[in-house]
Amino acid sequence: MIPPDTVQKILDATRIEEVVSEFVSLHRRGANYMGCCPFHNEKTPSFSVSPSRGIFKCFGCGEAGNAVHFLMKHEHFSYPDALRFLANKYGIEIKEKELTDEERQAQTERDTLFHVSEFAQKHFADLLYNNEDGRNIGLAYFYERQLNDDIIKKFGLGYCLDEWEAFTKYALAQGYSEDALVKSGLSIKKEENEKRLYDRFRGRVMFPIFNASGRVLGFSGRVLSSEKTAAKYVNSPDSEIYNKSNTLYGIFQAKNAIARQDLCFLVEGNIDVISMHQSGLENTVASCGTSLTREQIRMIKRYTRNVTLMYDGDPPGIKAAIRAIDLLLGEGMKVRVVLFPDNDDPDSYAKKYGSEQIQSFVKENALDFVHFKTGILLKDAGKDPLKISQAASEMVNTIALVGDLMERTESVRECSSIMRIPEETMAQSVAKAILRNKQKAYEEEQKTSGTAPQETSQPPADETNTEPTTPLTTNSGNQFLQSFYPCEEQEKKIIEILLNHGNSTIKKPAKDENDNDIFEEYYVAALVIGDILNDNIKFDNPLYQSIFDEYATFLQQGSLPHDQHFVNHPKEEVRMLAATLLSHPYTLSESWLKKHNISTPSPSDPNVIANDVHDSILNLKMKKLEQKITEAKEQLKTTTGDEDIIILLGQIKQYEAVRMALGRELNRVIM
Repeated sequence: MIPPDTVQKILDATRIEEVVSEFVSLHRRGANYMGCCPFHNEKTPSFSVSPSRGIFKCFGCGEAGNAVHFLMKHEHFSYPDALRFLANKYGIEIKEKELTDEERQAQTERDTLFHVSEFAQKHFADLLYNNEDGRNIGLAYFYERQLNDDIIKKFGLGYCLDEWEAFTKYALAQGYSEDALVKSGLSIKKEENEKRLYDRFRGRVMFPIFNASGRVLGFSGRVLSSEKTAAKYVNSPDSEIYNKSNTLYGIFQAKNAIARQDLCFLVEGNIDVISMHQSGLENTVASCGTSLTREQIRMIKRYTRNVTLMYDGDPPGIKAAIRAIDLLLGEGMKVRVVLFPDNDDPDSYAKKYGSEQIQSFVKENALDFVHFKTGILLKDAGKDPLKISQAASEMVNTIALVGDLMERTESVRECSSIMRIPEETMAQSVAKAILRNKQKAYEEEQKTSGTAPQETSQPPADETNTEPTTPLTTNSGNQFLQSFYPCEEQEKKIIEILLNHGNSTIKKPAKDENDNDIFEEYYVAALVIGDILNDNIKFDNPLYQSIFDEYATFLQQGSLPHDQHFVNHPKEEVRMLAATLLSHPYTLSESWLKKHNISTPSPSDPNVIANDVHDSILNLKMKKLEQKITEAKEQLKTTTGDEDIIILLGQIKQYEAVRMALGRELNRVIM
C-alpha cells in the first residue's frame, strides 16, 4: 500500500506536460500545450495540457484528467501502477506502509497461495504430455476437441490424475503445507476434523485461471468419466487470491489483442475462449463460472469500451445476453450481440465451419443491442398489446443506461422505428427513466457514504475499481442535461466558480462600528456557499450537488480544499468534471490584442470575479424562481378548491415580485 503522504508527494512532483509529451507530440500555445488527442482520431489538434492546473483536456472527445488518469487511460495502468511509474520518473522512493502482524500474515498467505497455484499448474501441464494417463486421457480429450499443441500450451492446460491423493502427496513432498493446499482449493477434507486430504480435481482436465499479469489464481477442472454423480465442471473456491466475480478467463492471453483491436468478444465457456483464440479471434474472454459482473466489465473497460457478446442461441443463452446488455451499458460500454444457430455455440460452430467462416459469421451477424433486444422482445410479445407495451418499457429502461448523448439519440431513433412508437414519445420516456436512475443513485450514495470530504486524494487501490465512468457533463452531454435539468447551465456555472476561484478573495462594501464605509474581504467560496445555503437552494444535477456539499463541509470545518483536491478526487466522475471546468478551449491572443491596442481585464481580476459571482448567483436564483412559477401555474390548472386556488395565486404573486426585483438587480427587463 502506498502511503497517502507519498501519493501526495508524487502528485506534487509530477509535471503533466513532461508525462504526456512522452506519448504525444505537444506544441506550446500560450500558457498551455496542444497536440492531437491520443484517444481518438483527429487531424486538427484539440488536446490541451495545462501545466499550471496539472490537467489535460480534449475538446474533441471530452477525455480529461490529471497525469495519473492519462497513464491509466493510455497505458492501461492500474492506479497504483501509474503512481509507481511517476515515482520512478521523478526519483521518488516509495516506502510501502509498514504492515501489521495481521497484514504481514495475510501477505505471506497470499504469496504462498500464488506459489502453490503456479506449482500445481506446471505439474498438471507436465502430466498432460509426460504421463501415460495424461497423454491417453487428458491430451486425447483436447485433441478430440480439435485443439492444437500451441493453443494447449498458450493456455497452460493440464491433467490431474484419477487418483485420490496423487497431487496432494506430491505437493506435500515438495514442501507445501496442508493449510496452503486446502486454502487454495487444490486439496479438500471430506470432513472438517478429518486428517486425510484428497485431490479436488482428480480425473479432470485442467484449465488454469490467470490474472491480467499472468499469475495463476485458480483452476477449472472438467470431468472425463461417465460417472453420472460427478459434476461436469469443478472450480476453485474463492480464496485470498481468487474471486470468480472479479476474474475473466483468458484475460491474460487476450488483453493485448483487445487493446489493439479496440474490441472484446465475450463468450460463456472456457472451451469457447480457447477455440476462438485458435480461430484467430484472440480478443476473446469469458466470465469464470458465474454470470457477468460489474467488476468483470470494469476489467474489460481497461482495454476497450466495445464488447460483442457471443452467447449460445438457446433460451438460457438469450436470457444471459439480455442481462449482460444492461450491465454493460450501465458501465458505459458499447454493445453488440452475435447469436449462433440453434444447437451451436462458438466452439461447435468453429469446428464445423473453420476459422475463416466463423470470423465472417461474427462480422456479418453482429447486431447492435437495440436490434437484438427488440427482435427478441417483439417475437415473444407476438400481437399482444400489453406485452408489446411491456417490451417498449423494457427497451426504454435499457436505452436510458446509455451514457453518450449521440449513441442514446441514435438508439432512441432506431428503437422507435422498429417498435413503431413516435420518436418524441420514446425520447421523453427515456429522459424520465434517466432522471429516475440519477436520483436513485444519488439518494443511495447519500445514504451509504454521506458528503464528508475525503481525507486523502488517493483513489482505492483495488484494481477492479480504477476505471473511468462517464461524467454527467461531457461536451456531448450538455445539450441533453439542459433538456432535463432546467438549471443545468446556472448550476454548472456555480461549480465552475468554486473550482476556479473558490480560494480567491474579493472585497464587498460594508459599514464599520461607526457607520463608515469600508470594504471587507471574503473568500469566494464562503460568499457563494453562504448565499445559496441561506436561500436553501438545491441543485437538480446530483453531481453538482455532491461537489457543492463537499465544498460546504470543508468550510464548516474551517478550511478550503487545496487547488488539486477535485482534480485528484477519488471519484472518477468528479475528476473528469473538475478537469473539464478548469479547462477553457479558447484564449485571447496577447500579440493580437497588443497589435490592435486592445486591453481586456484578466479573468483573475478581483473585480471581474466579484461581478461574475454576483451575476451567477442571481442567475441561478432567477432560474430556480422561474421553475417555481411554472410549477405553481401547472398546479393551478388542476386545482379545484377555492381556498387552494387563492393560496396558489398568492404564491405566484410573491414569486413574480421577487422575480421583478432580481431582474432589476441584473439590469433585465422582466415582461
